[in-house]
Amino acid sequence: MTFRFRLAAFATAMLAVTSAAFADGSFTDAQKKDIGEIVREYLIENPEVLLDVSKALEAKQQQKEGEQRTAVLQSNAQQIFHSPADYVAGNPKGDVTMVEFFDYNCGWCKKGFPEVMTLLDNDKNLRFVLKEFPIFGGDSDYAAMAAIAAKKQNKYWELHKALFEHEGKVTKEVVDETAAKQGIDMAKLKKDMADPSVAQELADTHALAQQLAINGTPGFVIDDKVSPGYLPADGLAQMIDEVRKGGGCKLC
Repeated sequence: MTFRFRLAAFATAMLAVTSAAFADGSFTDAQKKDIGEIVREYLIENPEVLLDVSKALEAKQQQKEGEQRTAVLQSNAQQIFHSPADYVAGNPKGDVTMVEFFDYNCGWCKKGFPEVMTLLDNDKNLRFVLKEFPIFGGDSDYAAMAAIAAKKQNKYWELHKALFEHEGKVTKEVVDETAAKQGIDMAKLKKDMADPSVAQELADTHALAQQLAINGTPGFVIDDKVSPGYLPADGLAQMIDEVRKGGGCKLC
């Protein structure tokens, strides 16, 4: 622990102690004023203390978040990696599973789509699980529902790729036009989109993402590691390689 960090810890402890003392009336008003001035002057003269405290708090929060994710991964491995509701691309019998939470209107997801496709082309032993996680409003909700419903016509993968290849925002109109171009029966699609199981699948995915502290898209899960945010193909490949070098899947 550095000297500056010890100062930060000491200052934080002093603030906690004095706050408690203030609350229970241990100090007179004059003493409270004097202590307040001392603390104020100290922080003005040593503003880096606040930065150290902020960094320490962030590190503690990240550790807690990591522990939470590990617990969720272990207790929900079946739902994360092998839910019968999810579409599986790549090699269904691959030795490592990669899961992606995504939104068709997510710019980083669109940027990452070619990277994922490159990875699937290069790694023939990768199992890829797709989780619809719309977070950008009504158009995204509609696109996700259409994609889920397209499974019943065995057209999920075709629609998925076409929506990500579309330039610009994926609106409801774009979804309908794209689905029709993929030879999807639109009347059946609309009917299947209204099936309560579609809304339930989205709700389950949102709940799972929340438990995993995945608050944006894309979010990747590769065995016992969660990686929120965009990753190029080589970054994803490195995570997959680490799983294989470590003896294979622990959870996936």
